[in-house]
Amino acid sequence: MTEDPEAVAENINAAGAIFLGPWTPEPLGDFVAGPSHVLPTGGAGKYFNGLTVNQFFRRTSLVKYSQNALSKEVDAMSAFAKAEGLDAHGRSGTIRFD
Repeated sequence: MTEDPEAVAENINAAGAIFLGPWTPEPLGDFVAGPSHVLPTGGAGKYFNGLTVNQFFRRTSLVKYSQNALSKEVDAMSAFAKAEGLDAHGRSGTIRFD
């Protein structure tokens, strides 16, 4: 959380993902936003490689949600978090609407 997240992000040169602004909790990246920093689990490794040549290139995903965008996905994010027993991950989204 910073006053000008885009300016700060320009100076970061080694991050898997950068979550910008007050409406972008990190669990969005874990569950619904798309970029993932985790290896395949739940047997998915049978179908998807955990590492490929592309993983050795440095890349960064920038994720920035608006209040409206988060409101559309917060329930899904919370459901994934609950299913994995990660209540605080889900709460990181819902607390923004309290």
